[in-house]
Amino acid sequence: MIRLYPHQEQCLVETRGKSRVAYYLDMGLGKTFVAGEKAQELDKPVLVVCQKSKIDDWKKHFETHYALTVSVINYDLAWRRNEYLNWADFTLILDESSLIKNETAKRTKYVLRLRPANVILLSGTPTGGKYEELWSQCRLLGWNISKELFYDHYVITKKIEVGGFTLTKVVGYKNVDRLKAKLRQYGAIFMKTDEVFDLPEQVETMVKVKVTKEYRQFKRDRYLALGTTELVGDTTLKELLYQRQLCGQFNKNKLAAVRDLLDSNNDRVIIFYNFIAEFELIKTLTDRPISYINGTGTDLANYETHANSITCVQYQAGAMGHNLQRSNIIIYFTLPLSSELFEQSKKRIHRIGQSRTCFYYYPITEKSVEVKILKVLKQRRDFTDALFKEEAG
Repeated sequence: MIRLYPHQEQCLVETRGKSRVAYYLDMGLGKTFVAGEKAQELDKPVLVVCQKSKIDDWKKHFETHYALTVSVINYDLAWRRNEYLNWADFTLILDESSLIKNETAKRTKYVLRLRPANVILLSGTPTGGKYEELWSQCRLLGWNISKELFYDHYVITKKIEVGGFTLTKVVGYKNVDRLKAKLRQYGAIFMKTDEVFDLPEQVETMVKVKVTKEYRQFKRDRYLALGTTELVGDTTLKELLYQRQLCGQFNKNKLAAVRDLLDSNNDRVIIFYNFIAEFELIKTLTDRPISYINGTGTDLANYETHANSITCVQYQAGAMGHNLQRSNIIIYFTLPLSSELFEQSKKRIHRIGQSRTCFYYYPITEKSVEVKILKVLKQRRDFTDALFKEEAG
């Protein structure tokens, strides 16, 4: 029998009798356990849709605690499985339901075509600060408001010109309290960590990294030849990509700074990164045991067994859903562009079970795009949004 925390019991009490619910609990508050108990209450076969890296965790959770029939599949494969479209009398669990924010994406279209009897949505960041991305989740909760009416009531937009095209840009929100109240009517629970637990202090440290002459040259010319590799910034997004790479994998000063950080302690360390080449370079900086979570798979054996291990986590694969609180140190080799991934990544160590102060190190290349990215992320905005806003202005 699972012993729940009081706040988890509270979630179940508040949603008792509802067949469609959303547990928007802050990262680390145990959404998996709440979802499992709710599924047990609903007593139907279960389909869990989650990130690829969480499949084994979900299977083990249900096999260990429940006698329910369960199928687990990842978001990228689900829309290819037409057999689930024929299911009817089942409970659908969407782990990190914020991943169905784009109603034009194949995964979202597929999920909205499913015919579950019950729905359980789980997310610590259901919108990433963007309320327009809630519309698909509203539909799953049974609130059949049209997208046009949703925007009319809750989203402020304006027309902008970008590269000769007219685009509709979200510039703000309105009636947010009314929106949350409406979602609560449809079974949504909102809960923040500081409402439940006193977690340890979080300490953030900037580590200044000198910019390279290669970065300055590319920024000036939008072109750079690195051996047999040519970097051509002929579009805004390519220019951004190569500037980020010149701050990370092509920056010997960044590599030296991260090596120094690793040499300064002998504790478990989590390193977040973006690109495969970064992972290969990080592994050369230390002879300590390495674990990883990335697009090729997950291997946490060294993280579990070695107190001095280094765990390299690619944002897309591991920023959400993983419990890494054996460590209390994160190094950001490079930054993401997504505010949601950034906020989620910090919670991998700052969660239930953490008793030590959490330390976050940002080796930031001076006078580079990294300075701008970090500033925007700390405002809980996506950097791509800020970039195009800057272009339009």
